[in-house]
Amino acid sequence: MINRVTPKIKRLQIIGLGILPVVFLGACAGGAGHGDPGAPRHVFEIVMENKSAEEALTGPFAASLAARYGVANNYRAVSHPSVPNYLALTSGSTWGITDDSYHVLPKHDLGSQLTAANVSWRAYMDGLGEGGCLNSPIPYDPGHNPFAFYGGGCPANVVPFTAVAGDLAGNTPRFSWITPDMCHDTHQCPVATGDQWLQQVVGLITGSPAWKNNGVLVIVWDEDDGSADNRVLMLVITPGVGHRTSNAAYSHYSLLATIEDLMGVGRLGQAAQAHALTDLLG
Repeated sequence: MINRVTPKIKRLQIIGLGILPVVFLGACAGGAGHGDPGAPRHVFEIVMENKSAEEALTGPFAASLAARYGVANNYRAVSHPSVPNYLALTSGSTWGITDDSYHVLPKHDLGSQLTAANVSWRAYMDGLGEGGCLNSPIPYDPGHNPFAFYGGGCPANVVPFTAVAGDLAGNTPRFSWITPDMCHDTHQCPVATGDQWLQQVVGLITGSPAWKNNGVLVIVWDEDDGSADNRVLMLVITPGVGHRTSNAAYSHYSLLATIEDLMGVGRLGQAAQAHALTDLLG
């Protein structure tokens, strides 16, 4: 397993943009969005932690989802440790970051895109408390909250996970990101614990009108257990479509591209050249 430093992230110094040699020239590459604005879909994304596909599938509920819905058999994370993967999922770049420390980055990310395009979105953070997005106590981990990096703090769209149920029953945003705490994501607790948490949350989502009306739920693991292969489980759960698999080579950039297409916005960074997961959407 990787030696983790993210629990200490809020106590580490903020690292400014001057040390980042990676430029964001591809930030808005891809031009107009590829989505169909006439048929908006609600999209939900849950990000789990640090398990290979084989390890994740030892959870009975995750295995049942894989047997019933879409599975990307050849999906890989882009880096180790966690933080670069979260950045890839939300901005199309790792920004040259190779650690789990906190870095202030420009607002070239999915959340900023959606806000500018007037597309409703929320990021639900398990364990987020009065300390806010950088100082809430463990088991919340700010390193698993990528929206805290862009602009040096969280936008108002980042809310405690406790808001999920009410939003699902009422005014559900078009895009919902869900980060479990460090136990529920299996980072510090057994797979069985995270699997039980997933069962409860997936049940809430799939019982909602937003998902039932042609919604999309994706569940992805940020990285595997530290191997060079870095193959992780990625599930696509849509109503009315049976079990299917894809052997296409996909990555976190593919998932970002897919979400940006569905939201009708341009593709950021390396998502511009990635293949969307269209064969799993149904």
